[in-house]
Amino acid sequence: MRRKTGMLAAAGVVITLTAAACSSGSSSSSGGNNTTTNAVAFNAGVTGTVNASTRKGGTITFDNSSAPDSTDAGNTYYAFNLNFTRLYATPLTTYKACTGACGDQVVPALATALGTATDSNKTWTYHIKSGVKFEDGSPVTSQDVKYAVERTFDRTVLPNGPSYFASLLAGNAATYPGPFKDRAKNVMALTAIDTPDPTTIVFHLKQPFASFNYVVAFPQTAPVPPDKDKGTNYQLHPQSTGPYMFQSYQLNKQYTLVPNPQWNPSWNPQVKQLPSKIVVNLNVNAPDIDNRLLAGDIQVDQAGSGVQSAARARILSSPNLKANADDPITGFMWFYYINTKVPPLNNIHCRMAIEFAANKTNLQTAYGGPVGGAIASTAMPPTVIGYSKFDLYNALSKPGGDIAAAKQQLQQCGQPNGFNLNVAYRSDRPREVSSSQALQESLASAGIKVTLKGYTAANYYGNFAGVPNYVHSHNLGMAAGGWGPDWPDAYGWGWALFDGGSIVPAGNTNISELNDSAVNSLFTQLEAATTDSAQNSIAEQIDKKVMQDAAILPAVYSKALLYRPTDLTNVYVQTYYGMYDYATLGLKS
Repeated sequence: MRRKTGMLAAAGVVITLTAAACSSGSSSSSGGNNTTTNAVAFNAGVTGTVNASTRKGGTITFDNSSAPDSTDAGNTYYAFNLNFTRLYATPLTTYKACTGACGDQVVPALATALGTATDSNKTWTYHIKSGVKFEDGSPVTSQDVKYAVERTFDRTVLPNGPSYFASLLAGNAATYPGPFKDRAKNVMALTAIDTPDPTTIVFHLKQPFASFNYVVAFPQTAPVPPDKDKGTNYQLHPQSTGPYMFQSYQLNKQYTLVPNPQWNPSWNPQVKQLPSKIVVNLNVNAPDIDNRLLAGDIQVDQAGSGVQSAARARILSSPNLKANADDPITGFMWFYYINTKVPPLNNIHCRMAIEFAANKTNLQTAYGGPVGGAIASTAMPPTVIGYSKFDLYNALSKPGGDIAAAKQQLQQCGQPNGFNLNVAYRSDRPREVSSSQALQESLASAGIKVTLKGYTAANYYGNFAGVPNYVHSHNLGMAAGGWGPDWPDAYGWGWALFDGGSIVPAGNTNISELNDSAVNSLFTQLEAATTDSAQNSIAEQIDKKVMQDAAILPAVYSKALLYRPTDLTNVYVQTYYGMYDYATLGLKS
């Protein structure tokens, strides 16, 4: 589900923040800054800011082929939505608004500074900026931030979003039910978070965790006023602390944002208040989005995963269109989860048969060919700290599939003639449809008979692929998915995917349900590692062990062909989100 690329300070290493150099001129640089470029050229938005401007006014229209998992900032995990929510939700920390590795820097947002760690990185203290208000003018307090975190503990109400707080916090975090259950009796509170005064919040962790500044960058720490919280329906009008607020929301159809009159730019310099209105259209046919984008009828494809095949061909064959496009390495990886509990995939050799049989060339083609990404052979992408190239299942040496090796594994798993397999995918993602059909065809060559099960993207994780009971009752042996690291090291990439402790009843991210004690132990070691060499060694071990377990089928290390209409300003690829920075865009006219 998330985001990004780049090299950041490793856990246990002090994070130093470097001011992004800003300059104007006609050329762009490859450094990690926001170099302005007046030249319109292919990939200009990867290395610099295209059409830099402070002009206000106009309406920016986003289209999306699906709907967000939730517009509630505390209940989302899709990368495009984490990017977009910054327009109305301000977490304690955020990512710097600049290109390249600069964009992977975590910086203060609602907080006055990055957290102060004591007790060997087990206690983290933040002070929130004074004078910050909600859209109705009421003051934001540290208690609103604590409540925002508390509400995410109830996965029956808010099933999406990461589960780091439940995993990391001390006290009663393991049994805390969330405020929706205890609100009436008011007999329980989350004891791991203290608010000694209205501007101070203190997190107590059960173990040292040097990367906590990254955890509080999730919008789960964006303040929520308890008296305005309506649980699931809070998404219809979340209370803004950002430059924009909700004007209207037709669920699954459209929502509109307008400037928040209470907002002060000093609260969060990483976001801007430039357009006079922002409109988001939902559940629009993907090819129609591309046509509207190329015609200039909309400004942004909100999903941020690139245009579809027809538009891709048009752009790459036209010098004028190509000059207004970018094809960044996104830091995402696209793959299929292989469930380790659903029979017969609870036998490792049946899972290994899938690894060998899959035609990686066809999967890459379905994803957009080399422009869409490179064939993947590992459980981590090359952008994650500690990546090491290896190829256990001949994905690179035999990208068309190794059917002979697959059939040997089928013999060992007691299914010499193959087996039946249900594969889940998002039916409103055209590339996912094509790739799943390609997977169906290639596995058939080994006798594995695939039945495809399509679901809408908006509910894919919250109701289906991310709900273990549903997965088991519907025998979903595999599920298509995409992922970017929560932060750029192996823990930020893989804990939510592969650690047994991340498995939850709803909004589950460890969809493979891998619970390997060796993998779990390596993540525990990674939490305490204080040197780059130790982290790199552990990361490589995790990657290889997950692939030895055959818990995912890697498809491609993703790239995304993005198109920027000529009237859009301040356009650049923010590396953490792996797409354009939605919180700084404006219009020429």
